[in-house]
Amino acid sequence: MMPDDAALQHSPWRRLNPLSRGLLEIERFLGAAGFDRAPWLAVAFASGISAWFVLSNHWQWLALLMACGAAALAAFALMRGDGQFPWLRVAMVWVPIAMAAGMTVVWTKSALVGAEPLEKPMVETVTARVLSREQRPAEHRVRLVLAAREPASGRPIRVRVNLADTQDSAAFAAGAVLRLRVRLMPPAPPMLPGGYDFARAAWFGGLAATGSVLGKPEIVRPAGGGALLAGLKASLTAHVSENLPPSSRGIAAALASGDRGSISEPDAQAMRDSGLAHLLSISGLHVSAVIAAVYFLAMRLLALWPWLALRVRLPLCAAGAGAVAGIGYTLLTGAEVPTVRSCIGAVLVLIALALGREALSFRMLAVAALFVMMLWPEAVIGPSFQMSFAAVIAIVALSTAAPVRRLLAPREEGMTMRAGRHLAMLLLTGVVIEIALMPIGLFHFHRAGLYGASANVVAIPLTTVVTMPLIALALLLDIAGLGAPAWWLAGKSIELLLGLAHWIAAQPGAVTNLPAMSNGTVALFAIGGLWLALWHGRVRYAGLLPIAAGVVMLAGLRAPDVLISGDGRHVGITTVRAGGLLVLRDSRSDFARDNLVELAGMSGEPQLLADWPGARCSADFCILELDRGGRKWQLLMARSRNPVPERELAAICDRVDIAIADRWLPRSCQPRLLKADRNLLTRTGGLALDLERRKVRSVAAAQGEHGWWKPPLPAPPRRPDANAHLHAGVLESADPAQPAGQIVPLSANQ
Repeated sequence: MMPDDAALQHSPWRRLNPLSRGLLEIERFLGAAGFDRAPWLAVAFASGISAWFVLSNHWQWLALLMACGAAALAAFALMRGDGQFPWLRVAMVWVPIAMAAGMTVVWTKSALVGAEPLEKPMVETVTARVLSREQRPAEHRVRLVLAAREPASGRPIRVRVNLADTQDSAAFAAGAVLRLRVRLMPPAPPMLPGGYDFARAAWFGGLAATGSVLGKPEIVRPAGGGALLAGLKASLTAHVSENLPPSSRGIAAALASGDRGSISEPDAQAMRDSGLAHLLSISGLHVSAVIAAVYFLAMRLLALWPWLALRVRLPLCAAGAGAVAGIGYTLLTGAEVPTVRSCIGAVLVLIALALGREALSFRMLAVAALFVMMLWPEAVIGPSFQMSFAAVIAIVALSTAAPVRRLLAPREEGMTMRAGRHLAMLLLTGVVIEIALMPIGLFHFHRAGLYGASANVVAIPLTTVVTMPLIALALLLDIAGLGAPAWWLAGKSIELLLGLAHWIAAQPGAVTNLPAMSNGTVALFAIGGLWLALWHGRVRYAGLLPIAAGVVMLAGLRAPDVLISGDGRHVGITTVRAGGLLVLRDSRSDFARDNLVELAGMSGEPQLLADWPGARCSADFCILELDRGGRKWQLLMARSRNPVPERELAAICDRVDIAIADRWLPRSCQPRLLKADRNLLTRTGGLALDLERRKVRSVAAAQGEHGWWKPPLPAPPRRPDANAHLHAGVLESADPAQPAGQIVPLSANQ
């Protein structure tokens, strides 16, 4: 045996040889599957941002950062040298770095721009400067964003208040300084687990409070002339509204200036149920339509000038004109994050066209996503970012698939066949986008339209090819006072759009309602969808496995048995026999009712608990017995804050499983499992109870130690409380077999 051969028999070499072979196999897989670093780095960056929101505290964030750094260093040390593993090095070194960078960016932005919320509600007279105003005629109010100082501490804060339109004045424009009496509240956390977290959005938006104006504000200093765009937007909205009937002016104003305040609630709901709500928000569709129209017109008009056409690259000039038009339209419509994001993507497409590169690709999409995430990392967990990029990813993946390329390849055929192929491609694209967006819509809104693909096949061309050009033509002709015919045609096209929306929304099964989906379920859909889109060859079909697992979890999703709002006032109880949802109070708040209905996965109007034959109610309390999981559960719910005898209350608490109240219940009230009174709910937020599985989900459990969630510290208990059996979200009874006694509702008059 030669010395070199003997050296190779040493145990470290024997261990490294299989390791090297394994790394080579992974390297071959990455090369064959089409590993493209840019899209995967963008995915890793987004994963780091998402992990910051999911993890609870700074120790966990630091642990993940250290793990990413250690993984990158270990991979670099293992594979340094002759460049034998180029794909693997990118994957194992740069992906952890990108993930750590994403977490660092969102953590840094939270620390820099996060607005500390007010500690408690207050009514004060403040002097504030108007930062922006938004007309909302359909709601009979104006929304103002003000720069003021907190009365207690004097710190500068931004607040958003609603002003009744009867108290409004055109002088309350951006830049004006007002003295006004306001009722301010800290930004509201989710009402129930899985609900919309306005407190989080306000934190990153710099809002410390929201509220309403009491009375008419007093002008301290009128607005200057600096708010040019705001004034232009208001004038454009007013001009559009003057030339169209009420039935269509709201949609036209939304398309022209981004002002959605004039859209009536029935029309807005019909657009949501039919899957056409994206047409009401200025996004990629609208920006792309404007840029494409300007690009096309610039190419045609500039080509008529031979001297310019022979000396200058016309695509470059047309791209510049389209970029200017897109940026101007974005600024005019308010420059909201979705619009800016769409404008960035569209400008990148123009740059690719001007350079002769492929206009729509995953690399271009990755650059746009990274740019947006660097500036607005919090957008990653929002529906707008997820839906827009999911739709574009689906379009790019579909258009680059080999069968689709063969379908759209040029061939000798008649115009009818060519139109048929493109119509089939349009319908297929709509179906694919609808499938891609459905899990996201169910996660965020707990509902999804089933006929959205069919509706969009008609609505998108109608909006982009007919309605928007007619509005632009009408505005242009109005310079000479000749826009009336174009306005009439634009109004008719909008009426056709609304008619389609109402008809689709009225069809049986148009909307699917599901209870709140878990983060794990939507993550399975995201992982599977990205795997399908970003790989090539047969390996991409492995993405169907997590999608199938997500479908199974979705099919097994069941509504919570009891939903309790964070203030304890609103209680929703799902019951199959009632065919929907029972509610404790007939709330005047559409927000509270809609939250209960959506998060329970129900449809239709809820039924008042006092009218339900299975409940026994007095003026002060309701008693309900639920049969779940082979056991009868007794629920006691407070309806008023009237004083009741403590001994009677304690006696009835001893015989129920769960007591719910929007006030503090005495310590003598000791139900068997859970006392959801003000003392507990101020610490946990809203609750969702699954009685059959004995699981409890709370708002606080999903918040962690992020700045926008700061519940009050609990008072130290003087003796064991009723909630001592609530551990880690599991209801544990001291004696599950304990029979329920005869319960008589209490009344203050007894």
